[in-house]
Amino acid sequence: MKPQKFTTHFAEMCDLALRMARSAEADALLVLLDGPIDWKQLSKHAGKQKVLVAADRKEEVLGASEAGLETVLLDMADHPVYEKLTQALLESVADDILSPGAGVIALYSGFDAGQVDSLSFIRLDDHLGRLTVRDLRQLETRVPLDTLKVVVDLAIDIGREGREGKPVGTLFVVGDARNVLGTCHSLGFDPVRGYTRKDRHLDDARVRESVKEVAQLDGAFVIAADGTVTASCQYVDAPAKEITLSKGLGTRHWAAAAITKATKAVAVVVSESSGTVRIFQNGEVMLRIEPFRRAMKWKDFEYEPPTGNE
Repeated sequence: MKPQKFTTHFAEMCDLALRMARSAEADALLVLLDGPIDWKQLSKHAGKQKVLVAADRKEEVLGASEAGLETVLLDMADHPVYEKLTQALLESVADDILSPGAGVIALYSGFDAGQVDSLSFIRLDDHLGRLTVRDLRQLETRVPLDTLKVVVDLAIDIGREGREGKPVGTLFVVGDARNVLGTCHSLGFDPVRGYTRKDRHLDDARVRESVKEVAQLDGAFVIAADGTVTASCQYVDAPAKEITLSKGLGTRHWAAAAITKATKAVAVVVSESSGTVRIFQNGEVMLRIEPFRRAMKWKDFEYEPPTGNE
């Protein structure tokens, strides 16, 4: 694929982005392109500024790494620009290209395809620290949205805070509790056994704090669709056939993939090493949430109904 010309317009947009980066003390410049460009000229133009190039296909970033630029592949050709930017930032954090609190100047085509015409300043802990309710609605599950929100919020707290200064990893399996328990067995002592359903419901702040304590023990939590903690310290023994996961994911993630492949449950995993929260369904990672310092803000879809005169 022949590189595009480094046009006067693109150079002017780069200059504006670089001035903004200096003014905002940004950590990187993210360039989202529809095709390759003269990477050496871009690198020379950027000088000492860290540049990250995101594109959908490998051939679109060919030669960028050799020019000293960081690259991220998205494979999201049919997705909106906002989703591409978000995924590029997530991938960059996951690959240790950017820190979770980095400031980034994004340069992209916001209006006309193939024409770089838009600039944005993005603070990652603000931008990626928010999940909308609509993100969870893309999980086609019978688990009520409120239950998923409570479990995800709890998982994020565990990933961000750990316990007593130490990182904690854990696994929540939500919904289809009867079938889930059929593929699990207890690792021994179950701290939630013997309590009434009322005393095991995640709506209660005391229960959530107790779950944070129990999360330090081995094994998974099984959460009923109504938000009741059905069991804890469970060993998940679902078959892991025909499951493929990214390199570096541990046994909790394999267990989450396996149990969601074998049942209709949704699994929420907190990584002990990074605090990252991953949501599994049908054996695959559907959402990933980084452990930012600020609390996540749930925000429903905003819509203003037309007035009677419109």
